[in-house]
Amino acid sequence: MWSYYPDLLATPVPRYTSYPTAVEFGADVGADDYAAALDRIASATPISLYVHIPFCEQICWYCGCNTGAANRTQRLTDYLTALRSEIAMVARRVGGRARVQRIAFGGGSPNAIAPIDFVRLLDRILTVFDVSDPDISIEIDPRGFSADWARVLAASSVNRVSLGVQTFSPQIQQAIGRVQPLADIENAMAGLRLRGVDAINFDLMYGLPGQSLADLDATLDETIRLAPSRVALFGYAHLPAMIPRQRRIDASNLPDHKLRFEQAALGFERLTQAGYVPIGFDHFALPDDPLAIAAKEGRVNRNFQGFTDDDAPILLGFGASAISKFPDLLVQNEKRAGPYRDLIGSGRLTATRGVTIDANECERGAIIRDLLCSGRARIGAAMNEAAHNATAALEDRGLIHWEGDDLVIRDCARPYARHIASQFDRIRGGL
Repeated sequence: MWSYYPDLLATPVPRYTSYPTAVEFGADVGADDYAAALDRIASATPISLYVHIPFCEQICWYCGCNTGAANRTQRLTDYLTALRSEIAMVARRVGGRARVQRIAFGGGSPNAIAPIDFVRLLDRILTVFDVSDPDISIEIDPRGFSADWARVLAASSVNRVSLGVQTFSPQIQQAIGRVQPLADIENAMAGLRLRGVDAINFDLMYGLPGQSLADLDATLDETIRLAPSRVALFGYAHLPAMIPRQRRIDASNLPDHKLRFEQAALGFERLTQAGYVPIGFDHFALPDDPLAIAAKEGRVNRNFQGFTDDDAPILLGFGASAISKFPDLLVQNEKRAGPYRDLIGSGRLTATRGVTIDANECERGAIIRDLLCSGRARIGAAMNEAAHNATAALEDRGLIHWEGDDLVIRDCARPYARHIASQFDRIRGGL
């Protein structure tokens, strides 16, 4: 189904949850730029909110998220107090001009906090922003999920829950520091579905230490049996120099490029045969899921949560390390929880780094987004000839073709979508 090009797979490329990527963020863009962008929000602008909870009951060795252990009650309390203050501070700045259509809670593990603290956070948002019947989603660690949490999520009108599954293989769970019996996942799903929360996502991983094709196949068997609404199948990125906790993983036991490629292909084959619609290069959704419907209608977008049907032009991020996105600006909050609390305590916005987006970068970003989300992008006259030259080798390999001014990624080239899109990256690309 897919051709194997080891030279491409060995070339690191970003996941492009934003363009420019976070690597390009600098300290010359920060709180003042964020304040100015908030002030420019026009009346009735649709926006989305992301709330970051950087705590987990247990720290998994593979994880690259900004998170720490939720084992100090006062630290958790102080963080949540600062988070509620930041939400109120930004809402005052926006002044009721924006209309919130989506709210996402991520981490870390948002269920590392108490259910009542989640209710207080959500209540603060609903009180200070213009919100009417929003889509609300939350990421959950099944190991710490309870009947109380299920009741609270249902009572809070949460629409979607993402479960961190990764793998059902006990020996691989041991190898990545995340032991969670199948029963944990089954109980979480049963508790949610019992209370009417049916939109459930699974996060799965391939490329894990000691993971064979048979291991992944068994995990896919259980996934298909449990029938989540969406599945994200991510390739594990081993970066121990950047993520110290990954040093606990035995790198000598990681799958090589060929096996990773075969695992990605197996996941695509099994999930599509089971009726899931492929979205981009690593997401899958059942046909009646809003993401699959958006894909059919050409409305898929990409942001820091991955592929999404969220079309809001502005995303406001709250909490340590959270990123806010505007059409002409990306800004990230202070990453460390302590300094983040100090900034909030002094009444200041916490954005400490970012990047402005000019017209050329905006055009490049739109091309990258369209290639990743739809598999095709219109290339304007100013960039067209250079794009033909830069992608000639990819065309020779049969990975792309041109339809007039549209660059089209062939179905067989799905594993190389990011490599193709990277040609339009000003820093990493060929034009």
